[in-house]
Amino acid sequence: MAKQSNFLGEFIKGRKTVGAVAPSSKFLTKKMIAPIDFQKADVILELGPGNGVFTKAILERMKQTSKIFSFELNTAFYQHICNNVDDKRLTLINDSAEKIDEYLEKHGIGKVDYIVSSLPFTVIPKEIKLTIIDKCVKQLKDDGMFIQFQYSLNAKKLLSLKIFSNKNRFFCIKFPASICI
Repeated sequence: MAKQSNFLGEFIKGRKTVGAVAPSSKFLTKKMIAPIDFQKADVILELGPGNGVFTKAILERMKQTSKIFSFELNTAFYQHICNNVDDKRLTLINDSAEKIDEYLEKHGIGKVDYIVSSLPFTVIPKEIKLTIIDKCVKQLKDDGMFIQFQYSLNAKKLLSLKIFSNKNRFFCIKFPASICI
């Protein structure tokens, strides 16, 4: 349903929630998951998985005892992942990342090791963006890391300077190849 041919359509329909016109490449996927220590990661939180490219790559590398919670607001992308990814370690949630604390608490999860985000912070309204970031900071372990992909660095200042002051906790990848820590 949310194949590359429909990705553009979802982008046009959901301009405030879909931040890309095509699925992420293998190159970008490799860059996004490179900072993750899969031997230590017990719980990974994924925000905005789109069609599940990062989700599948994370599942391929994570331990059998680990868990990943993925929040996808777009119903077409959510359905695509439901139909194409069958793994008991994945909890896929069709809801806003604003509610990560509620869902993690419901599942008995205190804090997470990594947060992998493709949320289009540039187009998300400021109040919602700040709520999501605040909840991410609260849910992330002290030695955890927030990994963010953006097409532009407009949100880097908000994320790195105001929220994730410890450089070890924030890792940003700007497409196509720039990396900021």
